[in-house]
Amino acid sequence: MTQILFVQGGGEGAHDQWDSKLVDNLGSELGPQYEIRYPFMPNEADPSYPAWKAALETAFAGLGDGAILIGHSIGGTILIHVLAECASERVVGAIILIAAPFVGQDGWTSDDIEPQPDLGARLPTGVPVFLYHGTTDEIAPVEHIDLYAKAIPGAHLRRLDGRDHQLNNMLSEVATDIRQLAGGRR
Repeated sequence: MTQILFVQGGGEGAHDQWDSKLVDNLGSELGPQYEIRYPFMPNEADPSYPAWKAALETAFAGLGDGAILIGHSIGGTILIHVLAECASERVVGAIILIAAPFVGQDGWTSDDIEPQPDLGARLPTGVPVFLYHGTTDEIAPVEHIDLYAKAIPGAHLRRLDGRDHQLNNMLSEVATDIRQLAGGRR
């Protein structure tokens, strides 16, 4: 069984009212061969890098080799920076960012996330990275996908026409890529 860790976005009610729809859709698309873990992140209304980093490290400890790590919105931003900062003993199956704001040059600024111009070089070697962003995202500009592409050479980009910050609560493209990574298993 392939494990998936889904990291929620930030904002009041993000876990239960917004991102749970993404997790439910992904689970429906993938089927029972996949175990999706969806932890509630601390103080979701005002995400803090140190607090979320600690929560992610705890979540990572419970995963087996080959787990797929997904982050939505600021959860994706924090996820990718934690992975770049911390060497893991676990083998990661893939890293997936959905509508993640880019922190760094030409992107957003952050009081507690240090920009990493060499982000891709700091990530676990050989792990595929997938970037998904809707073209009608009004929260994180779609241009952020290009900033990530510069920082993570070789990342797979998926610009989804007419999709919003929540990708219209449809993760069929994400599920297709996950199934291909897992050898087509449904």
